[in-house]
Parts: sequence; C-alpha cells; structure tokens
Amino acid sequence: MARRARFRGRRHSSFRRALELLGVFAVLSGVALAAVMLDEYSMQALAGIPRAVDGDTLAFEGRRVRLAGIDAPELRQTCRRADGDYACGQVSRRYLENLLGAGQTECRGNEEDRYGRLLVRCVSATTDINSAMVRAGWAVSYGGYHLEELAARDAHAGLWAGRFERPHDWRVRHGAIVDLGPAGMARRLVNRIMPPAGMRAAKEE
Repeated sequence: MARRARFRGRRHSSFRRALELLGVFAVLSGVALAAVMLDEYSMQALAGIPRAVDGDTLAFEGRRVRLAGIDAPELRQTCRRADGDYACGQVSRRYLENLLGAGQTECRGNEEDRYGRLLVRCVSATTDINSAMVRAGWAVSYGGYHLEELAARDAHAGLWAGRFERPHDWRVRHGAIVDLGPAGMARRLVNRIMPPAGMRAAKEE
C-alpha cells in the first residue's frame, strides 16, 4: 500500500509539473502573439513615387523616410577607384533613383531614427529596394543585409570596386558637431590628434 501511495504521489506531482509547464508556455505564447499584433498595428505604410534624397533616404511629398538596415555614402562623400576619386554619394543616389523608376514604391515601418524619420523597408514593382542597394554595392549593411554585403564584397560591386570610408565613419569625421553625440565628438577629437591612416580598402574589409 505504501509503495502504491508513493507511486500515486509521484504521478500527481508529474501531472502538476506538466500543467505548470503548459501554463508557462501559454503565457509566453500569448505575450508573443500580443507583441506581433502590436507591431503590426503600429506599422505605417507609404505608397507612391518618392524622390531619392540620397542613397538611403526617400521623400514622399516632402516627408522623408530612411531605408532601414542600410547606410549609403553621403552626397558630399567621395571614394576612390583605379581611375581616381569619384563622387560615390552622388552615384549611390542615382542608383537608388533608377530602382525607384521601376514603378510605384511601397514602404512599411514602425520605428524612427533620432531625426524622427520613419525607418522603412521598401519594394518597387518586385524589387526589394533596401536589399538591392546593398547587393549592388552602393550601400553597406547597417544593422541588416549582411549576406548581401558579403556578396557585394566578393563581386567587387559598387563601392567595393575600390577604396571607401564607411558612411558612418565619414559622418563622424565630417558631420556637424550637433549630429555627432558624445561618442562622435570624442572620436572626432581623437582623429584631430591622430588622423586616420586613410580610407579603408575594400580588399581589406
């Protein structure tokens, strides 16, 4: 009898643990579902024929949005290739313009950068704009699209055909102080004291 009672007790204990685990799983599933629904609810959508402000910024009737996960050379930025320096920021913007010419562009996002611009992922016709910019080598990974950047490096596409400074680093060295933040200001001071050796070579990336 004692043995049967112990067995029954162990069985009830296992049953309670299973119920507790199911309860935890149900709660976690509910939280995940709520997060997905909230994320979708807060999503903003834009559609139309935007203007390319630079290689990673679009303007929909005056409203500027930024392509999420990528970083393109600034308009005043220059890069270097075998035949000399060239205005890579301008080339990047023109490439984006060509992508946008494929048809109406649809963008979606629910986060903003520190300038208040909506961070978006865009599709024009059937082209993923963010991905295409990095794959073509006219933008670099900036929190996303790492595989596309690796492919562009291997193919020596766009910026990777020569030497360039990553846009973020270029902004730190050339941007206005108000845009830098404390870390950027410290880095600019260091660069003034010990100037960088030169632009990063694509083959060294």
